[in-house]
Amino acid sequence: MKRSQAVSPAVPQPVLPPTLRILLGLAAAVIVLVGVHLAAEIVGPLALAAVIVIICHPLRHPLERRGWPRWLATTTVIVVAYAVLAAMALLLFYAGVEFYQLVRDAAGTLQASADGMIAWLRDLGVQQEVSDAMGSILAPGSILGFVASAGGAAIGVLTAFFFVLAYVIFMAVDGARYATAPQVLGAHVRPTVSRFQAFNRGVRRYYIVNASFGLVVAIIDGLALWALHVPAPVVWAILAFVTNFIPNIGFVIGLVPPALLALAVGGWPLMLAVIAVYCVVNVTLQVLIQPKFVSDAVDLSLTLSFFSVIFWTFIIGPLGAILSIPLTLLVRALILEGDPQAWWLRWLSGDTQARPPRGVEAAAGDAT
Repeated sequence: MKRSQAVSPAVPQPVLPPTLRILLGLAAAVIVLVGVHLAAEIVGPLALAAVIVIICHPLRHPLERRGWPRWLATTTVIVVAYAVLAAMALLLFYAGVEFYQLVRDAAGTLQASADGMIAWLRDLGVQQEVSDAMGSILAPGSILGFVASAGGAAIGVLTAFFFVLAYVIFMAVDGARYATAPQVLGAHVRPTVSRFQAFNRGVRRYYIVNASFGLVVAIIDGLALWALHVPAPVVWAILAFVTNFIPNIGFVIGLVPPALLALAVGGWPLMLAVIAVYCVVNVTLQVLIQPKFVSDAVDLSLTLSFFSVIFWTFIIGPLGAILSIPLTLLVRALILEGDPQAWWLRWLSGDTQARPPRGVEAAAGDAT
């Protein structure tokens, strides 16, 4: 007598062909991203405020356990969030002002270095247009113009900063209410709540890892620049810490100002020494070691982590570089984690917990 075989549950088939589903999904994504790009001045501050509140929100739990009223715990979250924003704004403002003043003081030396580079390139047979373009990079006017344009961008950021302050208040108040969603709405919302709680934990882990590595890098860079007698080493240590929140390419932004000043005060040997220090310290920690820790902390692949910086900077501007990882995690939580059929996309994105649905596993087992 033949042994009866267990019948595996049928895997539900999509209504639309897979290729058509992908094309429709890409078309919808393009429409949404164009809308986000056009509304970048609104979306960027909103995303920044959300990240700040997510980071500071856990402070309310120990306060409420000690008997603090909810309104006082919420006020504490708002105050801490404002303190974080104020500290970052002051650090950037201080670094920008110091750099502008140092470039003005070293204008003559930088101009001489630019002229020397032009002459050297011409001696090597480089065409005049190329040598002039290379020399203009070191021209004080070009550097000051770049700093001025960065200052103009900073004014726009400060304008958005007021929106961030308002968003923080509203989100901190709403965060206290949303924490009761599972009790109020019932057990059927718990999967969705759990999904976004995991997203919040990922955002916090990401910034904890970045802040830890940024502090180490800032201390080492500052001490090295002080030992090399580069002007204002504290300023460049602050810049190294702040730019560490831009994944993979932040160290390049933090390298340019101290390298230029090293050229002004010590010539090419000191500039090359500064570049060597940054390459050894920052490339080793920020490019080779830190991405692995970030990838493990938030379950994102290294390739996606790097690409997200470029992508979100294009979509919402400079804030996109700092918020790239949280925004990518949010997209995955909204689109992929709620769709059981998208488990393989989650796995490709770096989610080590992604597994196929049970019906797919059973069908794959029968096929083998």
